[in-house]
Amino acid sequence: MLISDVLREKGNNVYTISPEESVYKAISELRDKHIGALVVVNGDENVIGMLSERDYANKVILEGRSSKDTLVKEIMSSKVQFVTPNQSVEECMALMTEKRFRHFPVLNDRHMVGIVSIGDLVKAIISKQKIEIDYLMNYITGKYPV
Repeated sequence: MLISDVLREKGNNVYTISPEESVYKAISELRDKHIGALVVVNGDENVIGMLSERDYANKVILEGRSSKDTLVKEIMSSKVQFVTPNQSVEECMALMTEKRFRHFPVLNDRHMVGIVSIGDLVKAIISKQKIEIDYLMNYITGKYPV
């Protein structure tokens, strides 16, 4: 299963924010969109970072900063790992585990075409395993899908 399959299932929506916006606005966006991270882009729409709930907790709340007075660029993670639509779900899951990231923007020819989260990848793996289990159960019991 490829990342392109995951995007086909979940869609290509990517929510972005400017590094000059307040963290308060970013956190409001995360809440309103029911997402865990925003891609930080500059005026040319180039990816320059990620802002996650974890960044907020570790770099604002625990440091006693104000989310209204702190800019996204002050707390964003500037190390961004990208994946492509042609990479496998398993490869991306291994990268997430190794790099300790929970979200990967998906780039195709330097253009952002989506984003995948660890939840998206787990869902895809579980779905694939369910199909395989159903197939094996039907094979073992002699039942074949209609």
